[in-house]
Amino acid sequence: MQSLIDNARLFPKRAADRRTDLGRLAEGQHPEALFITCSDSRVVPTLITGAGPGELFELRTAGNIVPVHDAERVTAEAATIEYAVEVLQVANIIVCGHSHCGAVGALLSAGDLTAIPSVQRWLADTEPHDPVRDAMTDADGAAITSAVQRHVLTQLDRLRSHPSVTARVDEGRLALHAWFYAIDTGVVSAHRPQTGTFPPL
Repeated sequence: MQSLIDNARLFPKRAADRRTDLGRLAEGQHPEALFITCSDSRVVPTLITGAGPGELFELRTAGNIVPVHDAERVTAEAATIEYAVEVLQVANIIVCGHSHCGAVGALLSAGDLTAIPSVQRWLADTEPHDPVRDAMTDADGAAITSAVQRHVLTQLDRLRSHPSVTARVDEGRLALHAWFYAIDTGVVSAHRPQTGTFPPL
């Protein structure tokens, strides 16, 4: 913890040394994209993309799960998505899954999660017949990679259930992207709808 405190104390000087204009940032934000990814500490959106302050609006959830829109139920995820699209008017939404994903691994193994009931209920929101579950036949690396990639595509479908997203996509003002990040190599792959594959960027 002390190293985090020390770095926070030194941040104003580091920002000045890098000529980061914090005053400009105080005037407002105009991010290029909403970046939805897992809460996993090994996945660092600004490190992966090289984005600076103010360039990414981030939404992080366990397993980068996007809840289906429900007009009767307010969620932090829905509010974040709506704000990014309607107020910040981001032009892109990226859903980025990753290798070695504990959430998808838990779905794959169907292990006992009763000791962590909130996590169990959150993962149950993937629905019993979700394509990610259908793809899970064994626990080897290829199966997990495929499962995570299918899981990311499922989250894109769920994004389209949000009215603000659907409207902007239909107007051609918003693009949706599915990415897969390999923690062990740093390689980022992007889904190509024409081929259904995830080649490296």
